[in-house]
Amino acid sequence: MKKNFRRVTIAYLILLGVTLGASLFAGVVVAPVVFHAHEWLSVGSLNRFQEGVIMTQNFVRLSYLIDVTVVAIALYEGYKYKMFERDALTQIATFFAIATGLMFGHYYLPDIVTMQMAGEKMTQSQAFVNTHKGSEIDFKIFVVSLLALMVQNMRKACK
Repeated sequence: MKKNFRRVTIAYLILLGVTLGASLFAGVVVAPVVFHAHEWLSVGSLNRFQEGVIMTQNFVRLSYLIDVTVVAIALYEGYKYKMFERDALTQIATFFAIATGLMFGHYYLPDIVTMQMAGEKMTQSQAFVNTHKGSEIDFKIFVVSLLALMVQNMRKACK
């Protein structure tokens, strides 16, 4: 049983790493390139609304990975909690990773997509600006929570 759980732990850490890497890549690499498309295109240029639609589709696809990761976190950390292998930092990071992951994919993204479907004028409204800012903060908390979970679980696995 211990050998199988070790394999599960390795798979879990890989999933956390992949999700963390994809999240950082989307925010640090993809977003700046998409929102500065005019620097890369020799002819024609996308307007800010079009760039936003492209970026949203990147995050919609990333949300599928986030959903899988949230389920894995709930199952793995729930099992560890049940086995009395718990600490405060892991519990807090687990709560925030699950809550912010679900909020990002099932609260913020649907609102952003709906507002974008309403047209360019809607994306210039204060409601859109507030929703977008909330999603950015939520996503940053999610990334930090993933990092905390990875570090804590790697630290425990290396003992």
